[in-house]
Amino acid sequence: MRKVAVIGIGMTKFGQLWKRDLTSLSVEAGVNAVRDAGIHQKDVEVLYGGTMSGGLFINQEHLGSMLPDYMGFKNIPSVRVEAACASGGLALRQAYIDIASGMHDIAVVGGVEKMTDIGTYSITKALATAADTVNESNFGATFPGLYALMAKLHMHKYKTTEEQLASVAVKNHLNALDNPNAQFHKKISIQDVMDSAKIADPLKLLDASPITDGAAAIVLASEKKAKKLSDTPVWIKGSGHATDTISLHDRDDLLTLSATVSAAKQAYLQARLQPKNIDMAEVHDCFTIAELLAIEDLGFVKKGKSGKFTEEGYTKIGGKIPINPSGGLKAKGHPIGASGVAQAIEAVLQLRGDAGKRSTNSENALTHNVGGSGGTSVVHIFER
Repeated sequence: MRKVAVIGIGMTKFGQLWKRDLTSLSVEAGVNAVRDAGIHQKDVEVLYGGTMSGGLFINQEHLGSMLPDYMGFKNIPSVRVEAACASGGLALRQAYIDIASGMHDIAVVGGVEKMTDIGTYSITKALATAADTVNESNFGATFPGLYALMAKLHMHKYKTTEEQLASVAVKNHLNALDNPNAQFHKKISIQDVMDSAKIADPLKLLDASPITDGAAAIVLASEKKAKKLSDTPVWIKGSGHATDTISLHDRDDLLTLSATVSAAKQAYLQARLQPKNIDMAEVHDCFTIAELLAIEDLGFVKKGKSGKFTEEGYTKIGGKIPINPSGGLKAKGHPIGASGVAQAIEAVLQLRGDAGKRSTNSENALTHNVGGSGGTSVVHIFER
């Protein structure tokens, strides 16, 4: 397999962007990534786009044709990738495999979602299709409810506290203050989280990622092209992908996302690294409990120790293993299909030394993107 590098990045502001549509967001992110790479649209050989549900959110499917059309990429292969909230991360992996295999030399990976054009009820219903509709959502289970079950069990089994969950949100909001593209630029306290409305006990409003519009794009290139086109290529050293049962009730352990464990093992093996060697990570914190489970399943801390580890500041910027310096899904925002690509952009900014005040001075970075309640997981490792 050939070496693959990221040579260009571009993204929009994340938020409730009432005056924007899916295509304008995609074009902005894609054009910025191509410009950052120093290439022309005609140089792009293939497009992989991650988006969860254009049909339910904006009544538009066939995005594999629509996105390259509006972005000005003519007569190239284009693949729409869907893996619920892991759509962007899986689009990145598919493009990585494409270039590593020698099929193409330059690819654009995009992720986009326009969520706010429909009401909250319809959004919740659309998101629930990423769960098991037969055994979960049809009986009223929503993702706040499913993650609340995991949070309750973690609290019961490991004595994790609601304040420790809240410390995840506080940290990520603090990190987002220095991210110009983040949805929220508001510092919050543990008490703010504790006082926010409960959405599914023990999870509260400030334990949850928001409804978000936005797009992100990166340009990947083969080693030969990357060395010719970029002075600051960031190399993809490891890539892993795995699935688990889509529903919680079929799993051996509700507190272990085995898809994450497996995908991480693949990425670590390929990169020839261990969890202790990772300098920083962007993990899938759709809810605060999800970040705690992620850092356990990725091997950064022993099972059951993540609450105390976070509460004591080890995951802050400057800590033992900075987690979500971008603000994470919690504060940067979570436009479903774009989140995995935005994680990769944060990794690139950190490794290029372009992250500003939220710099972690890292030599490598890991990204972790999850679909549903853990039915899909994608892990990538990047190096300077």
